[in-house]
Amino acid sequence: MSFFKHPNALIESGAQIGANTRIWAFTHVLGGAMIGSDCNICDNVFIENQVIIGNRVTIKCGVQLWDGVSLEDDVFIGPNATFSNDRFPRSKKHSVQYPTTRVKSGASVGANATILPGVTIGTWALIGAGSVVTRNIPDFGLAFGNPARVQSWICQCGDKFSAIDFSRYLCSCGRSYQKENANNIRQIQCQ
Repeated sequence: MSFFKHPNALIESGAQIGANTRIWAFTHVLGGAMIGSDCNICDNVFIENQVIIGNRVTIKCGVQLWDGVSLEDDVFIGPNATFSNDRFPRSKKHSVQYPTTRVKSGASVGANATILPGVTIGTWALIGAGSVVTRNIPDFGLAFGNPARVQSWICQCGDKFSAIDFSRYLCSCGRSYQKENANNIRQIQCQ
């Protein structure tokens, strides 16, 4: 076993877990889950069968990841963030195919945020604590509220951009960005 499993964690047969991943107490990983390397999965996390987790992902305490959730590399999920996967939930009536909920590389989801099924949170986006995400959030979007809306733009370093003009932004870390349209920003120069 090339990963760490706390004695009080339950990892069912068939789960794929990468090297140097740490899975802490009272976490339950079902047999179909795929977890990358160098992840840190804290106490009391539940990971269902059709969940894909990339490399270097941090999942804090009290998070449940249901079928259809995909977390790409370097994602951070804050404590008690809630993912859902059924658009029209009813007792004893379950969807056959769950929509894919995708958190793209480098994105962060704050504590107690609620992520509705089928949304995509863009690369390096940041979701504020307690927010309810009902629609897609673009790359580098800083979104918060209920429902969550893009309030500003944020660099991969975690600082907000400063506008140079109506379509170009600069971060204090030296990265610059170009606004392509109302919902799309791309990095044009690295530090």
